Amino acid sequence: MNTHAIFNVIWLIVLSAFISCSSAESDWQAKSAPIMSRWAEEVSPDHVHQEYPRPQMVRDEWINLNGLWQFAIADIDETPPFGNELPEQILVPFAMESALSGVQQSAQRAWYRRSFTVPATWESKRVLLHFGAVDWQTRVWINKVELGQHRGGYDAFCFDITDALGDQKLHELVVHVYDPTDDGVNPRGKQVGDPSGIFYTAVTGIWQTVWLEAVGKNYITSVQLQPDIDEQMLKIKIQTSHDVKDLRTTIQALDGDKLVGEAEGLINHTIHIPVSGAKLWTPDNPVLYDLRVRLLDNGNVIDSVESYFAMRKISLGKDDQGITRMMLNNQFVFQVGPLDQGYWPDGLYTAPTDEALRYDIEMAKKLGFNMIRKHTKVEPFRWYYWCDKLGMLVWQDMPSVSPDNFVNRQTPEDARQFEQELKAMITNLQPFPSIIMWVVFNEGWGQFDTERLTALVKQMDPTRLVNNASGWTDKHVGDIIDIHSYPGPDAPYPEEARAAVLGEFGGLGLPIAGHTWTIQNWGYLNLKSREELRDRYEQLFDEVWALKDEPGLSAVVYTQITDVETETNGLMTYDREIIKLDINEARAFHSDRLISPPTIEPNGSLFLDTIQVSISNRKHETIYYTLDGSDPDERSLTYESHLIVDHEAVIMARSIGVDGRMSSIKSARFEKTTMQKGVTPPAGLSAG
Repeated sequence: MNTHAIFNVIWLIVLSAFISCSSAESDWQAKSAPIMSRWAEEVSPDHVHQEYPRPQMVRDEWINLNGLWQFAIADIDETPPFGNELPEQILVPFAMESALSGVQQSAQRAWYRRSFTVPATWESKRVLLHFGAVDWQTRVWINKVELGQHRGGYDAFCFDITDALGDQKLHELVVHVYDPTDDGVNPRGKQVGDPSGIFYTAVTGIWQTVWLEAVGKNYITSVQLQPDIDEQMLKIKIQTSHDVKDLRTTIQALDGDKLVGEAEGLINHTIHIPVSGAKLWTPDNPVLYDLRVRLLDNGNVIDSVESYFAMRKISLGKDDQGITRMMLNNQFVFQVGPLDQGYWPDGLYTAPTDEALRYDIEMAKKLGFNMIRKHTKVEPFRWYYWCDKLGMLVWQDMPSVSPDNFVNRQTPEDARQFEQELKAMITNLQPFPSIIMWVVFNEGWGQFDTERLTALVKQMDPTRLVNNASGWTDKHVGDIIDIHSYPGPDAPYPEEARAAVLGEFGGLGLPIAGHTWTIQNWGYLNLKSREELRDRYEQLFDEVWALKDEPGLSAVVYTQITDVETETNGLMTYDREIIKLDINEARAFHSDRLISPPTIEPNGSLFLDTIQVSISNRKHETIYYTLDGSDPDERSLTYESHLIVDHEAVIMARSIGVDGRMSSIKSARFEKTTMQKGVTPPAGLSAG
């Protein structure tokens, strides 16, 4: 057979495989969860997380491998299914237990399989296979060659697959995953086999983007960033795949198209880039600068990446009263944020789309939060990118191990694994400026060797604060003393070298009919109406602002941003369809700088002769009102005491501060009616 004929046979094989795959895609359907988010409808095999997955180190040459993969539940010690079709399909990157995976099954072991090609232009380059995250143990083969294994459910990893590609055009990728969940003592956050209350459905397998990347023989592997606003410079260290002596790098810092600083230096050495007159990053003004990094060998560019950075500083300091505070850019900024579990009804650990991933952060900002505590989970890189871009401070938890019988079950290997995953989290997330605090342990779950691990984290990253334990098991180390109080609030006393925070409080549970995971729901404090939620929430934050001044709280974390499965403590429903608080009121509750909106009691009514109406607000600013439905301003009537309304009226009221700032307008309609005459009963009947 001549070369041309061989080529035609190969092409027919590839084409038939493609047609088979296309047909399978047309047959594929997502499963149904008890409720789904609106973004689930946008997900399909050819439209699933196509965005570049690593915003802090961008290259042009890459291929996204998300989409339909072959799938099968695996038995222990099963041989890899090389060359064999698997019976099911799974939509990567959704965990097998999720509805959007199309599988919606749980198992400890599974096989993934797919084929791929690489462009001819990559022939002279190294090819890397990246996994955003796989829970928990991963083994990978390319063309029957085992590349290695990785343990850890939350950190990104990659393999150089170049040597396994050989001369063939179509390549077989096989992945085996193992996740012990309840049977293991590995970091897994809130995942359990039998979810209820504050514990949720487990996730197994690939749950972040899988992708290929072309690089040179020596390439940049990390860009570590350390802004220094006091010295007006950026400190940066570049690491590469091969530690070649005298290899150099050039770096440019840009504000849009304007060059604001540049430097050249050796790899693995700290390089200083002056950034004079820097615009400081804050939640209100999240300024990001661009970076261009070039790797040079004898003056020739052998690799380049695009990145970004922010000029910001997080530290401890004393306020005017001598209280130890958390400082942002050398100023005390009170931090108010929600606890964020990072769960979705349709994708579990994986948001349906990048827009959905961004949405939760946007809503937190609209509600007046300036911080999020990412609770016992690590998100994809793009989540931190959106926090950087939109302006959101982040407390990053290390995912916990199970709190059940941990001390009796932990082995030295388990302890080493936890420490390894802790280090990986800090290394992977170090470049993101929105992260300002590392939380090593939560409420004693799997807590061990706290003093040493806290010191380790501080040594790895001295630029951020370290919280040794959020909750009830403080070991008197680190930068933060942190308590939990439900519903609370409460406050620990600040110390000379540690700021005081309320790491969790609230938990006001309110199920919304038609938007719950199950009929039976749970909350720390169960409420019956949105009005009751509003009143209790306002009361909680009235007390928070008092605790800010005495004894001196620096931050609070409300439980939580959304409902999750049976837990209905969210400010939004699990499907993100209902926001349980009025957004303008929430903003006022969350900030002592905002004007508090008024409350009208009763909030509209029918009445006979007269009705008494009261108007109040939380911070006692001056209230202006009208009775004809027009918008009130400083020329309107000033509220002093209760009103006696004797005619039909539409009351419009707003609060206005001494500096002219205005709250949102509240309205209530009152309609006058008359008593109707009684009806004379027919003969033989009496009234009743």
